[in-house]
Amino acid sequence: MAFVGGDKDGFVCSLAAMALYDGDAEVTADQLTALINATGNSVEPYWPSLFASAVAGKMGEIIASRGAGAAPAPVAAAGAAAGAAEADAPAAKAKVEVEEVDALEGGMDMFGGDAGGG
Repeated sequence: MAFVGGDKDGFVCSLAAMALYDGDAEVTADQLTALINATGNSVEPYWPSLFASAVAGKMGEIIASRGAGAAPAPVAAAGAAAGAAEADAPAAKAKVEVEEVDALEGGMDMFGGDAGGG
């Protein structure tokens, strides 16, 4: 997989930020720049400060989240809340009636004829 331009810069800064966090080092622009240079990579000068300000104090939260954007609530707490809500209102669930329909009923067969319905 080859990255170029801004994609590469963002990827390199992301990995550097995760490496610093994993090593219990503070994620700062200077630390990111030093690590990026030590690995033989280079990025546009604004990337390390951009990443450092974006992840300031919330690197653990970002890593623990399951995707981009805002970090979701912890899964265990969400699961417990959902379980409690279900226990409180078991009768609140509405029974959904599903009506089965024959896909060939009254229509054409797959070759355009009127033989629908079997």
